[in-house]
Amino acid sequence: MTLPQENSARPISEDDRDSAVQRVQEAYAEGHISHEDMDGRLQQVLSARTHRELAPALASLPEEDAGTSSTIGALGGRIKRSGAWKVPRTLKVESAFGSVRLDLSRAVFEHSTVDIELQVGTGRAKITVPRDAIVDVEGLHTGWKDLRYKTPRHSGTGGQRIRISGTVGFGRLKIRHARR
Repeated sequence: MTLPQENSARPISEDDRDSAVQRVQEAYAEGHISHEDMDGRLQQVLSARTHRELAPALASLPEEDAGTSSTIGALGGRIKRSGAWKVPRTLKVESAFGSVRLDLSRAVFEHSTVDIELQVGTGRAKITVPRDAIVDVEGLHTGWKDLRYKTPRHSGTGGQRIRISGTVGFGRLKIRHARR
């Protein structure tokens, strides 16, 4: 993680902190640092308030894997993913006239945060997320119909983070949590 000089005094967000913790843990798991080094770096990450304070904890670690990006597109027809499919870090879904169904309940996540960008024209979309997932729809714009999503009562802080953004034109997006 290379930090621009002018942003080094900027406060870090929880996402920045989580990403740094994950990066230190991955470096340990891959054998790049010792257990003692990992403990020291995690202490630095957890106590850091700015990017300047965070930088030494990440120094000399292997470069961060930006993750994968994938695009699924169809002019018409259906787009469907279900079962134990591997979810990339960034998933773009483009459908002009068809329907979209993404079942993430049994999907394989390699990243703690996944971004899904929807570009849906006139079709409808349905996304099933894991039971303990944390869903963020702040970046989503709906045109004709409102989003159907109800935050579960059991929502916690330890689940997969799924950020859904983009545009749903004349269709409806329904998001639900898996029951099991």
